[in-house]
Amino acid sequence: MNFRRLMAMAAAAAMSVCLLAGCGGSNSGGSDNDSTPAGSGSGSGGADQSLQYVLDKGELVLGLDDSFPPMGYRDDNNEIVGFDIDVATAVCEKLGVELVTQPVDWDSKELELNAKNIDCIWNGLSVSEERLESMNMSIPYMENHMALVVRPDDSVTSIEDMEGKILAVQSGSTAEEALESEDGAALNDIIANVNGFDDNLTALMDLDTRASDAVLMDDVVANYLIEQNNKGYVVLSDFLYAEDYAIAFRKGDDALTEAVNEALRELKEDGTLAEISTKWFGSDKTTVE
Repeated sequence: MNFRRLMAMAAAAAMSVCLLAGCGGSNSGGSDNDSTPAGSGSGSGGADQSLQYVLDKGELVLGLDDSFPPMGYRDDNNEIVGFDIDVATAVCEKLGVELVTQPVDWDSKELELNAKNIDCIWNGLSVSEERLESMNMSIPYMENHMALVVRPDDSVTSIEDMEGKILAVQSGSTAEEALESEDGAALNDIIANVNGFDDNLTALMDLDTRASDAVLMDDVVANYLIEQNNKGYVVLSDFLYAEDYAIAFRKGDDALTEAVNEALRELKEDGTLAEISTKWFGSDKTTVE
């Protein structure tokens, strides 16, 4: 990626905005104390400085739920690892900055983003209409299915079999959002109750104790957890819908979003994404074009 050319374009755009706004002159009724410090595109009120903001800091702060394997989680040494972490590390190398991982409460992830405690949300984040309205989203990099996970000895083999049953979900996840969407109506209309949990691992434990009859979750995560923990859970092929994973940035942070997009395209072209995906999933499951 030619970041020198990218920054030159950004500087030219900023100069155009400056000339149009009459920078350097005095505004009627204004004062020096009215100026806003340069920051990301969503807060500067002028030219998009989101990429420069990250470059000046020398780091990209990635917000995640650190209990979401294999995308981002803590290993036996309490280190944050995962597929998304490996990809983010490679992207940061392209940008010339350091990756900083910052666990956040998943229910408060957008608040953390808008408060600039983090620069992006990157942790198996599904694209939804609501998120597209409130945040910038990168190009999709992986496809996922919102599916039901059940016990192998259970009678539930399809969505229709969930009539009168209890469903477990991670609070603040797209699984929870899915139940309130048109796509989830067929399931939401027939279940008896929903149990919410802080993470998918706890939800699966509820399945073990038979307090819940199924867990609605990402099949990418479900299949990984089943394999790693030697559990006999079954991921039903009768899923609610297919969705894309993408990275979220503050609304208006277009320069940073496009820089990450370009880095993802380069990592796809040079085979790095395929290598990382094979490490975690056994094959290349990425969808970057």
